[in-house]
Amino acid sequence: MPRPVVPAVPIPPRLAARYARSSAGRDWLGGLPGLLADRLEQWHLEVDLEPGSFPWSGHGGLVVPVRQDDGSPAALKIAFPHDEAQVERHALALWGGRGAVLLLASDGASCAMLLERLEGGRSLAALPVDEAVHVWGGLVRELGLVPDHRPEWQEFSHIAARAEQWSDDLPADWDLLGRPFPRWLLEAALEVCQKRGAVGRRSAYDVLVHTDLHFDNVLARPGTAGATSAGYAAIDPQPMVGEAGFAVAPLLWNRLKDLPAALPGPALVERCQNFSAAAGLDPDAAREWAIAREVDNALWYFRNGHRGDLARSLWVASTLAGNTLAGLPHPHSLPEPGQDG
Repeated sequence: MPRPVVPAVPIPPRLAARYARSSAGRDWLGGLPGLLADRLEQWHLEVDLEPGSFPWSGHGGLVVPVRQDDGSPAALKIAFPHDEAQVERHALALWGGRGAVLLLASDGASCAMLLERLEGGRSLAALPVDEAVHVWGGLVRELGLVPDHRPEWQEFSHIAARAEQWSDDLPADWDLLGRPFPRWLLEAALEVCQKRGAVGRRSAYDVLVHTDLHFDNVLARPGTAGATSAGYAAIDPQPMVGEAGFAVAPLLWNRLKDLPAALPGPALVERCQNFSAAAGLDPDAAREWAIAREVDNALWYFRNGHRGDLARSLWVASTLAGNTLAGLPHPHSLPEPGQDG
């Protein structure tokens, strides 16, 4: 039987530009039409894309709106193969649609997943921060599963192990890169790694953590209204196991323009406290993890020449550490993540 004709799905220019920079990325882009055709055929799907429009895309993959056999809407996600994409399906399977997008089918070899279709144009980024906090907090409570006997739990890295790795890598990278920021900020991050890493290794409270739970990674479910966690679901989890406070950091390096212009530093600390309280988390642990995560980010941005992102990470990390570095731009003038290259 001849293979059904699959309509051409245009690749979003930003996604194509990102992956055209490496041979592996170019190979993946070249194979996308075939991967898409295979999954459409395997799962009996039809592309549900308006003529002339692009599918959705994030940093790591393509999401195509589709229709299932019974006409119901869904979303076909094909990710560039990397560690986070490989474990995403396992976390979604554990959550089972509670707090996160529902996984309908998956194919590990191609990093493809069939997901419930959410409203891509309605995220927490569209809500005022003081409303988003309650939605986010409710989702974190749902997502914080305690490990059990299911085999998927064996797929995740531990946050405490990440802290132990940072204890070695951060000072080595800081030296290698010419000490791009003051030593005291590096030492603040290392203190967090030593303290929180040890706590994590002793903890009886490990949970499954969505480690990239920023405003744009929480989308509305169709047909829902109001700012409640029941009407939203998390996507793109980058899952790990460990201390739940690790999840707060992405909220603190996004939407800096929503901080008051006059006193943005205290407002950032207050945001950390408010989101932590809404999710039932320790605000000190959340603040400390954010310092370590932003110092790690800062070194990556410096290495890769992302000067605006570097300044943002240094502002957030030093502000949360209680001593905002002098000479940095005002946070309202700093780029949002993903806008600096």
